[in-house]
Amino acid sequence: MQDFAGRIAVVTGGGTGMGRELVVQLAEAGAHVSTCDLSEEAMAETASLARAAAPASDVRISTHRCDVSDEAAMAVFRDEVLDAHGGDHVNLLFNNAGLSGGGSLFTDSRDSWDRCFDVCFGGVRWGTLAFLDALVAADEAHIVNTSSVNGFWASIGSDRPHTAYSAAKFAVKGFTEALITDLAVNAPHVRASVVMPGHIGTSIVGNSVRFGHRDLTPEEREAAIAADRMFHDLAPMSAAAAATVILDGVRADRWRILVGDDAHALDAAVRANPETAYDPGFGDVLFAEIRAATEALGEAADDALADGSADDAARDGS
Repeated sequence: MQDFAGRIAVVTGGGTGMGRELVVQLAEAGAHVSTCDLSEEAMAETASLARAAAPASDVRISTHRCDVSDEAAMAVFRDEVLDAHGGDHVNLLFNNAGLSGGGSLFTDSRDSWDRCFDVCFGGVRWGTLAFLDALVAADEAHIVNTSSVNGFWASIGSDRPHTAYSAAKFAVKGFTEALITDLAVNAPHVRASVVMPGHIGTSIVGNSVRFGHRDLTPEEREAAIAADRMFHDLAPMSAAAAATVILDGVRADRWRILVGDDAHALDAAVRANPETAYDPGFGDVLFAEIRAATEALGEAADDALADGSADDAARDGS
């Protein structure tokens, strides 16, 4: 599908990051776009940017509040999308929504683990099932599922467990690859692509704090805000650049879309020597920016704790 003009596109997680940029760039290309998110305020900003970018005033942009991990809510979202566009089909589905959490089976809660998996994989599953009939009803259609480099490398460093997110992203990758054959047999005019970004400047850290199932202390929340800013600012690729790579991949009908030089380098390194992929230090060079952000986060957390202790001492008169 080389031309998006006049096509109907659906983007989950369109309030911020790559989702927002996909909405804006699709609208700029003349597509009608519906997006969902948990933040109505963020979606309103996305919609404003998309309408400003659209080449004509008749490009339709609609926003819908929806939790992608809820199958029933996704069915409602689908009905609202079809109603907004006055038809029975969609051409493009970007299952993009995601958050992190549930890093360790030992130290993180079951709720945190399940929430991460249910959004990152459940959102892809329920999104695909909800819109499948509408995609098949189109003359041509494309499903684009966002996995991650953690869909082929289940780590963010040898000292930081990353189980729920990695398990979900591996599941997204496997689901999409299996979907290629399923579609070829049953709906050959519908294509599927899996997107595997490296470190992209998004708000996933902040969104994970806001919408994950974990209660944070004020100090932890302050440290998370600092981490969100660092993750965004230190990224080697912006969300806008990532969205361009993704859309170019769809136009080129690529089923496997790596996003970022770090994603390409890590993919090559894992394939070249998979037995060493989980050895200490394997990803240090490839993810130097994330490591730097992690170290800075630790300093921010220490500062937050120190400031809190100083405030407590002042209140106590000690």
